[in-house]
Amino acid sequence: MNVQALRNEFFTLEVLPEVGASILNLRAASGRPIMREVKLEDVKTSSQCACFTLAPYSNRIRDAKFTFGGQEVALKPTTSDGLAQHGDVRNRPWQVSPAGPSRLACTFDSRAFPDTTGTDMNWPWAFTVRVEYILHGPHFDTSITLTNVDSREMPAGVGFHPYFTRLHEGVDPLLSFDAALAYDTDERVLPTGEARPVAPAEDYRTPSRIGERQVDRAYTAWDQIAVLDWGERCLTITADNIFSHLIVYTAPDGSLALEPVSHATDAFNLAARGVAGVDMRTLAPGQSLAGTMRLSLGGAWSGEPKLLSQRG
Repeated sequence: MNVQALRNEFFTLEVLPEVGASILNLRAASGRPIMREVKLEDVKTSSQCACFTLAPYSNRIRDAKFTFGGQEVALKPTTSDGLAQHGDVRNRPWQVSPAGPSRLACTFDSRAFPDTTGTDMNWPWAFTVRVEYILHGPHFDTSITLTNVDSREMPAGVGFHPYFTRLHEGVDPLLSFDAALAYDTDERVLPTGEARPVAPAEDYRTPSRIGERQVDRAYTAWDQIAVLDWGERCLTITADNIFSHLIVYTAPDGSLALEPVSHATDAFNLAARGVAGVDMRTLAPGQSLAGTMRLSLGGAWSGEPKLLSQRG
């Protein structure tokens, strides 16, 4: 596969345009992993990558269907339990527009996948997506723009699904973010109603280590800042206001997903039920939804890492 690489004095970045313009690896210039380490030969889909893009919606849709504009929209289920999951751009080829050693733009047009190809889109509206990766000093920015190029209004959402390395020299980081609300979920991790105040065990306004906990929870009413702190070094994740929700997920490989997304999981169905605060958005023809996630390095990321592998 074609690997696009960017470098500056703080980062090295590898991107796979053929697999949803997903991030293969993001490391400090020293080689220390920031996102989980991935070997190219292990990648079959974006699920094995270090980060992938969520569009034209984020996370899961109950039973792969919802009502919009008085009409039922039926998608093809993409999970074994009958959900549509993570949009429909993350495993498709994107076009690349290199812009220098520290900047890369990738674009996607759903109209390039008509029904006659056998790879038709799992979304009944036409849309485009543009993602830019930019390295500048100790900051890494990922920006996304989703545009409705259909003749009809469409529901819309975007997000990022990065998996971060947890252990550095055997240290599990302190995680902190200021979120006041979280969702109760059912057996398929779908919200059952409005977000409610966070419980003490799931409140990260006071920095806390994940430890042995298994987490898969959506938060909202957060301040768009999350921090992973290992003592000698830290990583700060900031997101634009469009990313009103944060998904926290402890992956089976030991990495930690912190996903800034623009709406609640299953927001389209929740909104149809009259559930408040899920931030379902509608784009008129020609209208766009856009936002940026920034990763900032702090502390001692230089020097050779002593431990590069994940736990578990």
